Amino acid sequence: MPMKPLAGVFLALACLLGIAATGSVFELSYGDPGLGVTTTRLILGAALPGTVISLLVAIRLN
Repeated sequence: MPMKPLAGVFLALACLLGIAATGSVFELSYGDPGLGVTTTRLILGAALPGTVISLLVAIRLN
């Protein structure tokens, strides 16, 4: 069964947010984030639930 276009958009968003979350974790574990600790924590805080929600919406749409 082919994937629906809207599900593909949400899957791409989930991938992008997952990459942002992973990068934020590595930046914070390094100890000196390029964007600052507060901004990096905000990115991580938004990217983690966004990844899960986007992935679940993509699965649900398809």
